[in-house]
Amino acid sequence: MNTDLKVNKPVPLAFNENQLVFNLDSDARPIIKELTKGQTVLIDGAFGDGMLLLQEIHNYLKSKFPNKSFKEQQAYRAEYRKLSNLVLLEVVNQKLAAKKSPKIGWLEKFYPENNHFFLTFPQVQGLNSAWQWYKNGISIPVLRNKIHPYYGTYFPTRFEHLELFDNWLKRYDGPKKTAIDVGVGCGVLSLQMLQHGFQKVFATDINPNAIIGLREFMGTTKLSRKLELDFGSLFGKWEKPTELIVFNPPWLPSSRSLDRLDEAIYYSKNLFPDFFAEAKKRLLPDGRIVVIFSNLAQITQVTKEHPIELELADGNRFQLEKCFKKSVKTASSNTKRDQHWRASEEVELWILKHI
Repeated sequence: MNTDLKVNKPVPLAFNENQLVFNLDSDARPIIKELTKGQTVLIDGAFGDGMLLLQEIHNYLKSKFPNKSFKEQQAYRAEYRKLSNLVLLEVVNQKLAAKKSPKIGWLEKFYPENNHFFLTFPQVQGLNSAWQWYKNGISIPVLRNKIHPYYGTYFPTRFEHLELFDNWLKRYDGPKKTAIDVGVGCGVLSLQMLQHGFQKVFATDINPNAIIGLREFMGTTKLSRKLELDFGSLFGKWEKPTELIVFNPPWLPSSRSLDRLDEAIYYSKNLFPDFFAEAKKRLLPDGRIVVIFSNLAQITQVTKEHPIELELADGNRFQLEKCFKKSVKTASSNTKRDQHWRASEEVELWILKHI
């Protein structure tokens, strides 16, 4: 068991006294001009001044990017990430120095010996949101109890795919001795399987925060004896054949090399072939594979290829038993981005078995 995992956390930036600053009295236009040149800017007044500058960045980008199609929205967000991550906040003695800043417990937890440094404003926003979710918990419709996702760990914000899986589990009448959850995240799928009577779930993740967070969440409770975790890619150290393999991969293909954060959002060209090759070795003769997916990449014209359909056509390993689909709720009227494509989005539950 990997007990010495290191948390993925924002890397502190060294304190710099000669730093361009922004506050409520500043003119945003020359500041944004400096940001476009790659110059960092420190929020010198209240936390809200940083929010104001981020809004000014949005206003600037709206005049530069059409932000209509899915790909245009991606380009807009990429430029926003670049500029907003040049906006800095000062941290002193594990607290934000800006006035009226939120209290974020992660600062004490992650940087106990670092008393003076900078973080980017988006990093602080991420830490703050994650702290609220972790502290207060999140209700998931298919689970009895709240989950408390650890910082930097994927958790679902939509639930149609979980409802599909839960409905399938209710009808599943096969053996429930063991299952493998590939890419456990915050543990929802594993918890669903245990809730539906599986005796043991073996789970993996390439994100150390997922493993660290779930171990902390389970502690020494009975749950910790039913859910075993391994920090590793795909199946990790779990080699013993099992009755059920569950995989909820990223739903969009990558067009470039991936870092660890991107791997939670985009899949590489080798992910699915590697998964199916390894799954073939670990699935019992009468076992089932459940792959949770979506038509998102197709309806947004990112790609015409569907990796599960490709496997069924050319892999010569598995056959389709059933594919369940469920329409996704339309975007909220409060959503600012144009998401007209959501009207045709469907989540998919693919049930495969050996040929």
